[in-house]
Amino acid sequence: MNLIFLGPPGVGKGTIAKEVVKQKNIPQISTGDLLRAAVKEGSELGIKAKEYMDSGKLVPDDLIINLMKEKIKEDDCQNGFILDGFPRTIPQAEALEGEIKIDKVLNFKALDKTIIQRLSGRRTCKQCGAIFHLTNIPPKVEGVCDKCQGELFQRDDDKPEAIKKRLEVYQQQTAPLIDCYNEKGILADIDTEQPIPKIISDVMKEI
Repeated sequence: MNLIFLGPPGVGKGTIAKEVVKQKNIPQISTGDLLRAAVKEGSELGIKAKEYMDSGKLVPDDLIINLMKEKIKEDDCQNGFILDGFPRTIPQAEALEGEIKIDKVLNFKALDKTIIQRLSGRRTCKQCGAIFHLTNIPPKVEGVCDKCQGELFQRDDDKPEAIKKRLEVYQQQTAPLIDCYNEKGILADIDTEQPIPKIISDVMKEI
């Protein structure tokens, strides 16, 4: 089953995707993870992408599309996948349609104030990329990763000013996808203000 998870940054798409991966045994493809890997490698794509990511802007379509096209050709994607954070624009959605059929689109929703609270408290490990939250998933030792003892830091795009910009960009460029997929009859709304077990239950019912 080929799924798309839509929703603003910080709404919880990645967290829920990981649970669906366990239950459905299909891979989660996060453009954020792919882009951060490219940035870490220092590839040409990574260098270009970092400029946009640090300022809270969307990475241009051509960079994302080329990255995704290569990924969905890999063996682990042949029985289905979850696209987390892609497509983000109508042109990306149109480019995706030329590559593969999407079975269901889940639209994750939350209040802006909830999203800002979630993201501004997030801390990421510099070494292994593990994610913690000062309130929801605090590390055992402040500033230190539980998994590899690496240093935790706040990404530039997780700071309140960048978060507000990311939400504005989402509304301008990504929200139109909701109408697009709703017209195709494959969209379902998911309320992420609920407890995680209830969110997961709602998601599994839809797919």
